[in-house]
Amino acid sequence: MKDTALIHTPIDYNLVQQKIKESKLKCVGKASIREIRTLINNIENESNVKFIRMEMGVPGLPAVKIGIEAEAKALNNGVGSSYPSIEGLPELKQEIARFVKLFLDIDTNENCCIPCTGSTNGSFICFLVAERRDNQKDTTLFLDPGFPVHKLQLQVLGLKQMSLDVYEYRGEKLRAKLEEILSKGNISTILYSNPNNPSWICFTDKELQIIGEMANKYDVIILEDLAYLNMDFRKEYSKPGLPPYQPTVAKYTDNYIMLISSSKIFSYAGQRIGAIAISCKLFNRTFPDLMQYYTSSNFGHALIYGAAYAVSAGVTHSTQYALTALLKAVNDGEYNFIEQVKIYGRRAKEMKRIFLENGFHIVYDEDDGVPIADGFYFTVSYPGLTGEELIGELIYYGISAISLSNTGSLRKEGIRACVSHVHESQFGDLEKRLKMFHENHINTVPVK
Repeated sequence: MKDTALIHTPIDYNLVQQKIKESKLKCVGKASIREIRTLINNIENESNVKFIRMEMGVPGLPAVKIGIEAEAKALNNGVGSSYPSIEGLPELKQEIARFVKLFLDIDTNENCCIPCTGSTNGSFICFLVAERRDNQKDTTLFLDPGFPVHKLQLQVLGLKQMSLDVYEYRGEKLRAKLEEILSKGNISTILYSNPNNPSWICFTDKELQIIGEMANKYDVIILEDLAYLNMDFRKEYSKPGLPPYQPTVAKYTDNYIMLISSSKIFSYAGQRIGAIAISCKLFNRTFPDLMQYYTSSNFGHALIYGAAYAVSAGVTHSTQYALTALLKAVNDGEYNFIEQVKIYGRRAKEMKRIFLENGFHIVYDEDDGVPIADGFYFTVSYPGLTGEELIGELIYYGISAISLSNTGSLRKEGIRACVSHVHESQFGDLEKRLKMFHENHINTVPVK
């Protein structure tokens, strides 16, 4: 690679160096999402050059008005002065159960559905119970790459974890690998996102069947993170109560917990509300080891009145009315949330074209032999550079992203790109900057 200080880049080399020094980051490529965001903000403010922002996985659309209006009405009616129930509004619980049936074709009871303060809060609550139900099972297995905060949660809780990058274990290969890991008897929980953050791979129905069968065989709880529910745009999942339905592990095991988010499908991220939907059989199971931490050995009781109560004492009252209204509109067929978010797929398709035409490669490129969908995220690499090095180089070109090394991926050459805050009006700038990057790096060797 040519010395960045000696080549022309969209942002002045010395300015970038100064801001990196001020940030006190030892390596930009190893920085967290929030650290990258702060650094980019500082460079933008000083340089007056607008970045192509791909580091933050946040919605790029306005919050759906149905939720805003319902929440405002609830506040005007006085709910802000009263505590919400820990279990959640009865009407919200009903709509969560309906949503699961209509869009995933899974029957669950409203009593087994509870709101949470965003699905990230939901995973934290579930870890507190799932990881303590059996003293012999003390480890969470992440099917990676994945959302770094989930790993941070276990670290904060002092709970054990391990990672499996599924890149080399798609299809039937997954069964043998899970058998090898689960047969040791220490895995309590498996967590994955589907579609996946950061790679946008989607487990096939065959793979989910394998995961479900392994969960049954070894009594493992599956935490299925559905933050991007139905956003695999290769199939039309938008019609309530009509096939096709998004594949889910819940078809193959009763040891499931679904984490449902309002952040992306409704662009309601700022209000921090999601839902936990639990298999009724799991919800009603008893685990004597839970008595070491909670007043009941019943899984559902411990989760609601133990973990959820301790963590948040209930979900913000007004936002529960917002999510109720949003889910009801979707369940009744009055609002098609998929049509609104398909713009992410269109952006991804064009952005991937631009990257590929300028020397980049897609890292996670297939779902068991089928090209991945165009969606909220994609992953790219550039020959001769690790992901961390690539992040450090792209910053001079006004492009930000995060390294896959932060996500449990073994593909150290890759970075994650989020499309949500890259507007179509920026595609021309992206193309110019990547063309300049490619011209400055092609046929060169990185300086170590």
